[in-house]
Amino acid sequence: MERYDGPRAAVQWLFELAEDSAALLDGYLDLGVVLVARDGDELVGHLQLVGNEIKNMAVVEQHRGHGVGARLIAAAVELLTAEGATTVLVATGAADVGNLRFYQRQGFRMRSIERDVFIPANGYPEGIMVDGIELRDQVWLDRALP
Repeated sequence: MERYDGPRAAVQWLFELAEDSAALLDGYLDLGVVLVARDGDELVGHLQLVGNEIKNMAVVEQHRGHGVGARLIAAAVELLTAEGATTVLVATGAADVGNLRFYQRQGFRMRSIERDVFIPANGYPEGIMVDGIELRDQVWLDRALP
């Protein structure tokens, strides 16, 4: 895990793995701190922190399930703890059971639900489906830091 200080446009493809709204991504791509995971010279994942929020995170498909995401979370927790933060936040789609399971395994707990986030009015395409469930609502989770 390392901090990424290059041009965000060069890693935008990673952000697009986790964000379906091009308009929203354009609004936050250059914000905060980005951590990246590599396998040799190959980028295999990233995590963007904006304040104490994990704003965007993705691991390329062939590297999922091998601890890359957990190591990115651990690096973010270490960075935020060193900065004196007491909580880390993350939001994900309510229909994305895989993401919900992942974050809970990393010590996150449910905080709140925001209805009708993933809709065309917010820049998302109509009818996004995740595991056979229409994606509409967003779930916020948090984790207390040491």
